[in-house]
Amino acid sequence: MYKSASSFLIIVAIVFLASCGRGDNPNVSPTTGWAYNDPDNGGFEVVLGAEQQTGPGLVLIEGGTFTTGKVTEDVFYDWNNAVRRVTVSSFYMDETEVRNIDYRMYLWWLQRVYVDYPEVRMRALPDTLVWRSPLGFNDPYVQYYFRHPSYNNYPVVGVTWVQASDYCQWRTDRVNEQIMIDEGILNYDPNQINENNYNTDAYLAGQYEGVVNQNLPSLDPNQQERRVMLEDGILLPRYRLPTEAEWEFAAYSLKGNTFEERIFERRTYPWDGHNVRNSGKKNMGEFMANFVRGRGDLMGVAGSLNDNGSITVEVKSYWPNDYGLYCMAGNVNEWVADVYRPLSAEDIDGFNPFRGNVYTDLSRDANGNLLTKDQYGRMQIDTVQDADVANRYNYQKGDYRNYRDGDRNSAISQTGWAEADDSPGSSRMYIRTETEHFSLIDDQARVIKGGSWKDRAYWLNPSTRRYLDQEASRDDLGFRCAMIRVGSPSGF
Repeated sequence: MYKSASSFLIIVAIVFLASCGRGDNPNVSPTTGWAYNDPDNGGFEVVLGAEQQTGPGLVLIEGGTFTTGKVTEDVFYDWNNAVRRVTVSSFYMDETEVRNIDYRMYLWWLQRVYVDYPEVRMRALPDTLVWRSPLGFNDPYVQYYFRHPSYNNYPVVGVTWVQASDYCQWRTDRVNEQIMIDEGILNYDPNQINENNYNTDAYLAGQYEGVVNQNLPSLDPNQQERRVMLEDGILLPRYRLPTEAEWEFAAYSLKGNTFEERIFERRTYPWDGHNVRNSGKKNMGEFMANFVRGRGDLMGVAGSLNDNGSITVEVKSYWPNDYGLYCMAGNVNEWVADVYRPLSAEDIDGFNPFRGNVYTDLSRDANGNLLTKDQYGRMQIDTVQDADVANRYNYQKGDYRNYRDGDRNSAISQTGWAEADDSPGSSRMYIRTETEHFSLIDDQARVIKGGSWKDRAYWLNPSTRRYLDQEASRDDLGFRCAMIRVGSPSGF
């Protein structure tokens, strides 16, 4: 009896330890007991212990909570930057603004590839005429600023929000194409013409073959090799414009201004203190950014130029903030992804706030098959229309992007309920009647941030907000790219 009980306990202990060992083994599924990456059981492939690589030009911005909104007096009384505490997830952002040389490379690629579609490059050209002024002699910048090598490392300007977004998409494809080449999967293909060009979405959908050097070996006994999948972790996520919250969070860079989760000084600018001059002993008194010091003073007195920039300056000028980002104040304003609304702070989510969602999906035929790529080599996209979800969301919470698309909550006026609008989007923010005013703000109004070489110090505060039509451009407006951080928020 005793021996039998002892034997039973030993057997139970062995089974328990074996099961624990199996559950702790990262190479074995804890739910089925089947081994990963084992061709004997069919070869289900799993990449273990992967972390996202940092893309070219990017800096990791460790996320967290911060107070968005005004720090200084609202001198314009716009009431458009109310204070609110939010949380931003970790992400990546360009160390500098996109340069002239970067954008010229983009145009060169478009011209070389889209031989039969010259309008693609024409649409991407920056408007160099933004430098013209009715009562100022800036004409030489029209010809030289974008093209002359002396301005290679200066921020590109004259670019619309739409053009900046297209550049982000192009950059995603070129970076991922180079990664595939470095991994030995593709070879360089200088003969890409028209639709036969590398596009990340098209490749993942099986619509691009390219010059294949070798595919990945497959552990599936039924096939010898396979294409790269998103699950392999080789391809990077999309480059894109940062959201307004991401941009503001990155500009303040509070990670250098905290101690044990306590922010000991809420910054006015992307640096410590409430002054626009350097407080360090070595560079004391020097300006921290490129901006207008006073009326008619854009660069200081000869022999002692205060910011050494009559217009823009090189993108790595001055001192980076605590995240290592340059010129988050001054030099040029920057496009962000958000649609502008004065009271966004009262509506947006507390986590990763953003205004301007348009949900899309790859186009499919009636049988659910993906449609082939378009003449530009891109996958065809459909706007997602889910009436049940949209109506439920809009009725309960109001429409956070459009203010005139037919739902009752977004069509309230002082005189009562407005008539529903059958159009899918809004071209006006408020109700248009004979007695009511209406706004110039619509879904094409995008937020710009940061201040510029032709702005006063007030606009250097990261919380200040302005907007511009997404098809407009200026001589003091550029952009930088961002990317989501997948996996652990702190990186390696």
